[in-house]
Amino acid sequence: MSGNRGGHYGRWPAMSQSLDRALRILPLLAEGPAGLEQVARHIDAHKSTALRLLRTLHAHGLVHRQPDQRYRLGSQLFALAHRAAEQLDVREIAHPHLRELNDRTGHTVHLAIREEDRVLYIDKVESRHPVRMYSRIGREVAVTVAAVAKVLLADLPSGEREALVRRLAFPRYTPRSVTGPPELLAELVTVRERGWATDLGGHEESVNCVAAPVHGHDGRVVAALSVSVPNVVAGEQAVLALLPEVRQTARAVTDAYTGRTTPPALARTAAAGAATPGRAADGHGGDASAGAAPGGGAATDTAGTGTHPADGRRAAIPDDGTPPSSDG
Repeated sequence: MSGNRGGHYGRWPAMSQSLDRALRILPLLAEGPAGLEQVARHIDAHKSTALRLLRTLHAHGLVHRQPDQRYRLGSQLFALAHRAAEQLDVREIAHPHLRELNDRTGHTVHLAIREEDRVLYIDKVESRHPVRMYSRIGREVAVTVAAVAKVLLADLPSGEREALVRRLAFPRYTPRSVTGPPELLAELVTVRERGWATDLGGHEESVNCVAAPVHGHDGRVVAALSVSVPNVVAGEQAVLALLPEVRQTARAVTDAYTGRTTPPALARTAAAGAATPGRAADGHGGDASAGAAPGGGAATDTAGTGTHPADGRRAAIPDDGTPPSSDG
């Protein structure tokens, strides 16, 4: 046997053949348990070689031998993956993509997350225009109207989503503000289905915003990014026309965050088939969907099975007495 079928060490002579074969075993087992013969065939090696590699991986906890003599991924591999995920900084990963989106559009770009019961901005790239957004990193957003908040809340399981929404206060910021739980809950359902959100004058009549979700390895929404624009800079339809760029950037951040790295410069490709959205019938631009899977499809609400993160609550007035920010 050549020992090189499907491997990589032939392209990089310095790579260990044994290491290459051992690493190729792991994706196979990620598909499900496999026996010795199947593993040997997959790495194009004799069974004695495959057994030696499996024993080494087993000794390190990376694979586990079942009673039926088949092998599966081991608990140590999951522990390592968990530690790696904990070390990911979505803000650090997203920032070059936010900067690229700002360079292309010239408008203010925000990144927001849920922290316990709050929705907070964790990054901001300022507009190039003289008129600036009143927002600040670390400040809470107006959770019943902000597009980033809708993206994050829509990812909750339906039961937790409803319980959260019914705990909220609903300030009447403008005539376009969401008026109460039934209206917001209906909007969040649309948000999950479409994969994006809007705030069209819901907090300030002079500011419009579109937002899209950033997903983690498990498909759950870990952050939301948005573009916010004052009316004096661009009108409502012009802001809605930015949606393909915003969604493409969110997908690029998702790819980078999950390891399917997309260089920021490639985020310029507009999302094919993503038509410019029109105004929602309820007058609030209430068509923001956050539960989309990384590829852009809508996420499945598992009826409270706990497959989505469950936090987020009303936007409280910050300690310094200033109102919650709403720029996206």
